[in-house]
Amino acid sequence: MIRVMARACLKDSGEAGKDYLRSGGEAARLIREGRLMTAAGFCWNHNVFLYYECMEEAILPEELLPQAAQYLADWPGEAQPRQWIPLIDVFHFNAPADAAHWRRKTKPEQMVGRVAHLKPERVASYVYYHYQLQEEQAFHGPKYEVIGIHENLLFGYQEFPAVVEVPVLLGKLATSGTPEVWADSRMDLHFQPWPDGHLYFKPVETLFALQEPPLE
Repeated sequence: MIRVMARACLKDSGEAGKDYLRSGGEAARLIREGRLMTAAGFCWNHNVFLYYECMEEAILPEELLPQAAQYLADWPGEAQPRQWIPLIDVFHFNAPADAAHWRRKTKPEQMVGRVAHLKPERVASYVYYHYQLQEEQAFHGPKYEVIGIHENLLFGYQEFPAVVEVPVLLGKLATSGTPEVWADSRMDLHFQPWPDGHLYFKPVETLFALQEPPLE
């Protein structure tokens, strides 16, 4: 199982691109063929975010959404033009051991995307605390939640109702540095406030959300 998160930017008003993205592109076919378990797309302020789960081999966003290129802007920074930026997984409570472990037993009622901005000077601290929590498995949380980062923008994927399970894969740290009271990590100091003063994540528009049928 390979979990993929990616970010792109719509051109102009973005409405034509959003209309195409709402179709899910090839997601339904790839799920029927057993190549994907889950695929979802989200939008916020011209930003497009993808979250999808590949069964065996990594599938590129261009294969998932082959007609999206005409609606997306190029990102600078590399010699070759690129439209999709991979997000770095900076936190998850659980990780797939294999397809059987990861398969949903019931269909989620909601598949949600959310975004937040970190203060640039707090990015390293955020990653430090969350990697420690993740690999020490200091406490358990939603099985399918994951947070990715590009620059200082965080994108999070969640499913509701949340499924909380003990991870089957062992953590990579044998330390115990996670604060016993998580509030002591002062995450409130890490986030850049929204214009309305809100801290932390806000949910964004869902463009499509598909999964293979659950076990039940």
